[in-house]
Amino acid sequence: MKGTKRAGESHSLRGPTDRPALIAIRDVFNAEEPLATAQLDDFLDPNTLEVSFDDGLCGAETARLDVQWRTRDDYKFHYTDPEKVDLRWGNHPHGGDYVRVNGFEHYHPPPDASSDPNTVKDSCITQSPELLVTRAVLMLWRVAYHADSLSPLNAGTNPP
Repeated sequence: MKGTKRAGESHSLRGPTDRPALIAIRDVFNAEEPLATAQLDDFLDPNTLEVSFDDGLCGAETARLDVQWRTRDDYKFHYTDPEKVDLRWGNHPHGGDYVRVNGFEHYHPPPDASSDPNTVKDSCITQSPELLVTRAVLMLWRVAYHADSLSPLNAGTNPP
């Protein structure tokens, strides 16, 4: 129920790391984004896929996207750059703490990826297969990159 904490729900990703999903996500970034280089933090026992960008959003000269994916399709895509821009898309339980979020899919907006219950929004990414989510994140990043604006990063959501 929106706005109420349900027993057993927290702000953490559920299940073990999904290594095959992280490998598939890595392959999408490496094949489809010329500014990105993606690699697992540990090839045999990964926790995070680290995606380095040779350019960033709104004037940042570099950027990084850290991806975590679990076997229950819980995920985090966390963007950060040296210009102090942070944002993230997530799909995992949040205990009903985010008053503007109806399901598990949510978006922590820039500049600081705040977890303030009144700031976190529904995510425009509502699919769960890792390849669709990855392509959506990549498309949103690319649109924001070309627009030189942070506004398109959660395009498709209803205004507040």
